[in-house]
Amino acid sequence: MGRRQTNSELGRCALLALLFLGATSCCVVYTLLSSALRPTSTAPVVDAIDSGDDLGRREEAECCRGIEHLELWGAAVKWGSDFKLNSSEECCRACKAMCSGVDGPCLCDSWVFCGDRKACRANFGECWLKKQKDSFNPDRRDSGENVMWTSGLVFGKGEDIVGLHTEYGVLRIKVRSSPTELFPDCAPHSVAYILELLRLRHCVGCQLYRAEGRGISWDPQGNHITNAPFGPPYALIQGTLAADGTTTAFKEIQREEWPCPQIRRGSVAWVGSGPEFFISLANHHEWSQTYTVFGSLLPEDMEIAEKIAHLPTKQEVWSNIDVSVLDEPIRIRVVPVPFLYKS
Repeated sequence: MGRRQTNSELGRCALLALLFLGATSCCVVYTLLSSALRPTSTAPVVDAIDSGDDLGRREEAECCRGIEHLELWGAAVKWGSDFKLNSSEECCRACKAMCSGVDGPCLCDSWVFCGDRKACRANFGECWLKKQKDSFNPDRRDSGENVMWTSGLVFGKGEDIVGLHTEYGVLRIKVRSSPTELFPDCAPHSVAYILELLRLRHCVGCQLYRAEGRGISWDPQGNHITNAPFGPPYALIQGTLAADGTTTAFKEIQREEWPCPQIRRGSVAWVGSGPEFFISLANHHEWSQTYTVFGSLLPEDMEIAEKIAHLPTKQEVWSNIDVSVLDEPIRIRVVPVPFLYKS
């Protein structure tokens, strides 16, 4: 299922290429290449890497977003009727400020803001800071176009980690609020979908199906080697998080607002709007901010990802791009890691 091009953004780009065959515009070329998880440029990128990396860190540090038309419930740690701010971003940052920065939970892990002056009326500007009983299963009061509230989550350092359970080990993904680890405040729609998968307690159909190592192009730290090609191989493992047999069919994840974090070694990102995703084994600065990053692997779990990248594969061609597809797809389950390791 997951590796058929008809079920992914890769297939859609192949159709796009057929429809626009012969066109030479840069826009079409860019779309085709990026959708196939291929670098958009083979020119030297030393200067772009330095400046782009600094920009990426600065943009990620400024992330503080929520989901519109959603009202989260939960115990209030600061009442909105007595705490009014100018924007949802300010409300988000007020919640994040209640995280100590050391291992452990945040005093505030969710926030609710009313920013529509016409709909909110007397509630306009209210910022409610809340604490959930279970941040992986937040208490929702209401959602839909008629809901005037915007809500978001904040995860404390070491508080919650999502795991992709495979036969080779658990790939642990950090989902806390941090410039390098993510990401409910940078990719709230993406993280909401991951939390939905956790509530299902199964992920039938979820699998890894593509595996490509770093080859001669990237060093063990993920840095591009001077004058080396940008692939193939493209230093990634790819799969799908579309669960079969669920009562709710997968819906395309709403595009997160720019800027999105850049692809670095360990980044976990969607292909298009999902459910196809990939884990990067290298710092792909040449991909700029093409993909929505929604998490990053714990550094110590990169060894598992590297092992998977070197499993037996066969060669296929997707949209004129050479790719390496696993001989045997690897089934994965989305699990809450703290629960997994409880004694």
